[in-house]
Amino acid sequence: MPLPPGRLQQPAPIDAPAQVIAPAPARNRRPLLIGAAAVLALLLTAFLSFRMGSADSAKPLPTASPKPSPSPALTTAQVYAALAPSVVVIETLDPATNRVQASGTGIVANTDAVILTAFHVVSDGGAIRVTFADGTKATAKVLESDPAIDIAALQVDTLPAVLVPAVIGGSGRLAVGDDVVAIGNQLGLTFSTTSGVVSGLDRAATGNNGTRLDGLIQFDAAVNPGSSGGPLVNTRGETIGIVVALANPTDAGTFVGIGFAVPIGAALGAGGGPAPQQ
Repeated sequence: MPLPPGRLQQPAPIDAPAQVIAPAPARNRRPLLIGAAAVLALLLTAFLSFRMGSADSAKPLPTASPKPSPSPALTTAQVYAALAPSVVVIETLDPATNRVQASGTGIVANTDAVILTAFHVVSDGGAIRVTFADGTKATAKVLESDPAIDIAALQVDTLPAVLVPAVIGGSGRLAVGDDVVAIGNQLGLTFSTTSGVVSGLDRAATGNNGTRLDGLIQFDAAVNPGSSGGPLVNTRGETIGIVVALANPTDAGTFVGIGFAVPIGAALGAGGGPAPQQ
């Protein structure tokens, strides 16, 4: 039906009138900010701890390398106990009477029972008799000799039940003032032991047969006739020389404070054995 002229028709409302929603009251954000800061601080601390721990663990750890412990010096009694089983009595016998013409000392140098001694002890040409520390007696012959340094090496025909070679040292490390021990059969007093120091190195002396001996170890441990051929020993129980002479301004031939020994390397070379490592 047509509307009357001059009037507008209002469309009917489709939706209910819109409601105005009031905004929610603002919340207090300060506790949230404090909590977030705390969490962030904890995370930062954990991160730094991890990084520092990683850096520390990346450092190479110190490595251990083997080093020999210094050996304590032996007493004179301990040196004697170690060396006495290796020391022998050497006697030369008159072929006609079988009596002792001369006596000296020797040292068992190796497992082959080679015995080192002073050459002048066995140079008279008589039969040689060796008595080991356990009382075993044996006949010996000269295996090698070097009169220029007064050293001889002997080979025996009979061995003791237990053969005890001496421990061989090196004389290259010797210094003036080092403690030494001499073991020998001086003046017929078998297995006598004396102690002293190295009082000089690279010395020269005149041997019993007038030979000039060079490169000797000078020491002040008491030695006398009968000590020749015996070991000069350091405080580690190592043989470092063979006693060959003593200095005496008189014809008495007794000790006045200066003895001489051939370094063990030279003595072993004269006896056909290897020189010790220096």
